[in-house]
Amino acid sequence: MSDYPFIDEPDAVADLARKLSREKVIAVDTEADSFFHYHDKLCLVQISARCGTFLVDPLALPPGGLDPLGEVFANPEIRKVLHAAEYDLYVLDRHSGIRVANLFDTMISAQLLGYPSVGLGALVERHFDVKLSKDQQRTDWSRRPLKPVQVEYAAADVLYLVELSRLVEKELRARKRLDWARAEFATLEARSWPEREFDEQGYLRIKGASKLSPRALAVLRELFLMRDQRARQLDKPPFKVLGTGTLIELAQNPARSRRTLARRKGITDLVLRRMGQEIIEAIVRGLEGPEHATPARTPSGSGNGRKRLDRNGERRLARLKKWRATRAQELELDPGVFCANAVLETIAWGRPESPEALAELPAVKGWWAREFGGQAIEAMREAEGEGDAEAQPEAKRAKRARKRSRRRRGKGRGEGGSEVPADAKR
Repeated sequence: MSDYPFIDEPDAVADLARKLSREKVIAVDTEADSFFHYHDKLCLVQISARCGTFLVDPLALPPGGLDPLGEVFANPEIRKVLHAAEYDLYVLDRHSGIRVANLFDTMISAQLLGYPSVGLGALVERHFDVKLSKDQQRTDWSRRPLKPVQVEYAAADVLYLVELSRLVEKELRARKRLDWARAEFATLEARSWPEREFDEQGYLRIKGASKLSPRALAVLRELFLMRDQRARQLDKPPFKVLGTGTLIELAQNPARSRRTLARRKGITDLVLRRMGQEIIEAIVRGLEGPEHATPARTPSGSGNGRKRLDRNGERRLARLKKWRATRAQELELDPGVFCANAVLETIAWGRPESPEALAELPAVKGWWAREFGGQAIEAMREAEGEGDAEAQPEAKRAKRARKRSRRRRGKGRGEGGSEVPADAKR
């Protein structure tokens, strides 16, 4: 095993911070235990720079123990290289209030370069011909002491990042996309990270819930709330207490006895022993309590919050998607990376008439509006022109229909348009 200093005392953290403050660029990664505990914790911070590669143990440090590193991470003169930084930034902020300035994200860079695979392992293999191990992805990082294989795995996550950032930055500059990446990094840096809270209506988003009857939804709600309470008590992720598929199964086919419950999918002997009675009681509450109210639907009925588009709006959206497919292919980008469907729908609904107005729409990135806003607006105008062209024949047909209707009505009228008395027709 390579010798990676394990930092688990406040004085050692302060000494490391002094060393890192003299660096121009450092690589950072974190490990948490969300796969094993209800409330995930920051369990490890890996840092690599010219002065060495270090593993910092937040679990062994007192409150505020990472503060010296926070000063380094917030220093805009030092570049911090991370891969898929979003979750790392979240746990650093939540655990220690640490904010990161001068961020460089190698995954975002790879996406903007159109790489077919953007995972760290794929990038390291592509640029360094090194295959990283994946066998510790589901390890429990809260357990101590760490095994040698865990140490090697954790260190490998930062060993190649600094050089990797130099390589992809060179590519971004050559393809004139570095400004795009910098704008994405700045957005991540400025993002706020509110505390995650339990959503008591989260059961409505479980796959299959939308097809349940009001009574079955009432059962599902009780099971969902019971599972969360039990998960907190056991300090386990809810899905490890009872799978979501099992919740749906029990909502559709309720069991009122332990014998019946034992035959349900996902109910092991251990689950039956530990919480069988709680499950049955939750089911009974759902069956005997009030029925569940009909869930409110989104305006479009699609379940994704999309705004309802009229016929012209749908035409604009179709034209935007066609334009996106062509433009993304030219740029060798994944269409979803270039512009997500939800953003196109927002543009089609908002119908902006200038790149500046487009940039004001929710979820539209400023750099994207500057680079591609004019083209997107032109695509919508073309769609509207096509709509006008389609409307002309329809208008002519409507005009002819009105004339025919007037002629038919004229047959029942006398000269000058006055109606002919009924007896005059005899």
